Amino acid sequence: MAESKSGVDEARVVPWLEANVQGFEGPATFSLIAGGHSNLTYGVTDAKGAKYVLRRPPLGHVLESAHDMGREHKIIAALGPTDVPVPPALAYCTDTSVNDAPFYVMGFVEGNIIRTADVAREKLTPEQRRTAGESLVDVMAAMHAVDVDAVGLGDLGRKDGYLERQLKRWYKQVKGSQELTKRELPDVDDVHDWLVAHMPEQGKAGIVHGDYRLDNCMVGYDGHIAAVLDWELCTLGDTMADVGLLMVYWNDPSDDTTLLNTSATTVEGFPRKAELLERYAKASGRDLSNVDYYTAFGFWKLACIVEGVYARYQAGVMGTTDPAAFEGFRTNVERLAASAKAAVERMG
Repeated sequence: MAESKSGVDEARVVPWLEANVQGFEGPATFSLIAGGHSNLTYGVTDAKGAKYVLRRPPLGHVLESAHDMGREHKIIAALGPTDVPVPPALAYCTDTSVNDAPFYVMGFVEGNIIRTADVAREKLTPEQRRTAGESLVDVMAAMHAVDVDAVGLGDLGRKDGYLERQLKRWYKQVKGSQELTKRELPDVDDVHDWLVAHMPEQGKAGIVHGDYRLDNCMVGYDGHIAAVLDWELCTLGDTMADVGLLMVYWNDPSDDTTLLNTSATTVEGFPRKAELLERYAKASGRDLSNVDYYTAFGFWKLACIVEGVYARYQAGVMGTTDPAAFEGFRTNVERLAASAKAAVERMG
């Protein structure tokens, strides 16, 4: 954890927590948790040593996006009783006088975030690595099987026309980001047009996490997924989008691990992409014949998202204006877009 407290008004937040979170006792310490580039996540430890997590939107003005704290809180609260492991939803604050923006508090889940190869080797045995990969797929299948109407999430978004809506949304957003970054991204334009022209028919609608990957989950000490995190992009629609994006993030040893710094899954013990797809197909009963389309869409969508992150850093709303802290995002957008274009070219 970093030591930055920017984004938390302790004098007002602590009394609110004492009044709204059962058992919370001030004073408390707050630490900005590294790893997120959109909504801000803080570790909170109260006077008794109990741990919590607080989530709030980025500082300052942001583009129209999914920085809706009430939406995130609603999702994890609804999924709490299901087979999808999520942190306990504890409290939600809509009063912006408390902390200048809405925020919510959830329980702290013990485990490890497996973000790098070194962490994978240190924290998990080869057997636990396989367990983590298989559990990641099993949880994804369980998430996609949730009856959204039964758990109160039927109004989270439209169930049909997912790809059409996503392509429109992210293209609009990347164009807004480009107005700030002042640059052209021809590969983003070309891939957008191809994806629009070749949209497959959507299957049964379900929960789409929107950023489902190993390091957006807390891996328990036994290797099983203990909690799925970072629900800010969640909506309803075509669940194959999660499968395609997982293929983008999950690297086999022969893949380019520098693109997204996702080398963790190349370590011995983790299952390979083909094994994950086979396991998901069996668990979900879904047709994966169009997975290459969704993988290309995943690369393209990430290019759009990362351009937004780059624009926010450039505008100084992510807590730093040091170009050295965010210049890598600029080149990663170009590489992601190029990967998306290569993927669609392979499909013809």
